[in-house]
Amino acid sequence: MANPDLRDWIARVEAAGELQRVNGAECMEEIGGLVDLYMRGTNRPALLFDEIPGYPKGYRVLGNILTSVKRIALTVGLPPDIAEMDLVHFWRKYLNEAKSIPPLVVKDGPLLENVATAGEINLAKIPTPRWHEDDGGPYIGTGVMVIMKDPDSNWINYGAYRVQVYDDPTIASVMISKGKHGDILMRKYHERGERCPIAVVCGMHPALFSIAGIEIPYGANEYDAAGGMLGEPVEVILGPKTGLPIPANAEIAFEGFISPDDGISEGPFGEWTGYYAGGQHKAPVIRIETFMHRNDPILLGAVPAVPPCDDTFYRGTFRCAAVWKQLEGAGIPGITGVWAHEAGGSRQWLTVSVKQMYAGHSKQVGLIASQCHAGAYANKWVIVVDDDIDPSNMNDVVWAMCTRVDPRDDLDVIKGAWSTTLDPTSYPAEERRLNARVVIDACRPWLRRETFPKVARNTAGLDARLRAKWAQVLRGY
Repeated sequence: MANPDLRDWIARVEAAGELQRVNGAECMEEIGGLVDLYMRGTNRPALLFDEIPGYPKGYRVLGNILTSVKRIALTVGLPPDIAEMDLVHFWRKYLNEAKSIPPLVVKDGPLLENVATAGEINLAKIPTPRWHEDDGGPYIGTGVMVIMKDPDSNWINYGAYRVQVYDDPTIASVMISKGKHGDILMRKYHERGERCPIAVVCGMHPALFSIAGIEIPYGANEYDAAGGMLGEPVEVILGPKTGLPIPANAEIAFEGFISPDDGISEGPFGEWTGYYAGGQHKAPVIRIETFMHRNDPILLGAVPAVPPCDDTFYRGTFRCAAVWKQLEGAGIPGITGVWAHEAGGSRQWLTVSVKQMYAGHSKQVGLIASQCHAGAYANKWVIVVDDDIDPSNMNDVVWAMCTRVDPRDDLDVIKGAWSTTLDPTSYPAEERRLNARVVIDACRPWLRRETFPKVARNTAGLDARLRAKWAQVLRGY
């Protein structure tokens, strides 16, 4: 049986009442604008655009895909009625089991229904939105897999990096932050004076996309991780020019090469921090040699914007699990919860709850959470709370910050940390790759743990007795 594809996913979420069809919206303002309006609240339907002016009926664009807990659950094979914290526990189980199923190379697939080379390549066939009003152009790559290969080990890596298209329909650009795996691999080729092979996939089952957007360890193959999630190998064809593996049932894909010092003006683009922070700059040019798409192709959009947004909402629960695992991997006991707040794009605000076991324990948690790989990139705030605080309950977290923090001793500022130009406060001005971050110890002071004032709230025992006796009154609370 062939892998599930994007069309299977659409049918499943529509059956669950999680899809809104929209006909007649145009590309340069209306599609992106409508997606922006929908993303301002979570748990609204996905949007499938058809009958797009200037394009054949059936050439579609899908947006607002993973801003719903229900749709994320359907994507990863969980019951649709789960809570957001259940997703954290799913990702913890997934990371701890580390199931890995390598991809399977096949000779044919729906992606090969339309194949163009040389003078026939025309990315302009695909309805590609300008997702935000002040973007520098249309972006075909938002819900995307960008595939590369390590020239030394032949390790295959794919990630989610933005891809812009231009008036010349045979080229595209790719923006990859410094330190990301794609940047490391591209530089390996260019330092040798060689072209870097690359493949870009612009429509696939969202499970494959979700793997592209999370931090799979360096040297590990995202295809193996995706196969483990799907429970079967991902079927791939090999790009005729690059040999890179591409999902056989993808909607749209192209392959080509990036030459050293071959750049083009890219951006600006509204990013996951909620700003046009990266400005316009030179980005690597992809010279396309093969362009493939299914009949009636569907472009997948996962649009960054002011949080919550499609680019970051789904990543938050994974990041919680990844930080949790890396804290435990560092030998730290007593972690009881991790939360990556969506207002920080799942990166800039982390709250960790811990059962304190020794002097300095909570400080250790905060410092390591701010610098472990899953928590380090563009982080700004790390808050450590006691185990009586739910890290996902912002009211309780702020209460702990207000009542358990002594600013003289409980705030640490870390300078010169890993960041990105997408952070408006990054520095230094000439390259903006660093930032500073704050670690706040909002736990009861270790030396006062026995004498600190008692919390004026029902005990767990009283709560249980009241819920048992007054179930009808407390229904839903």
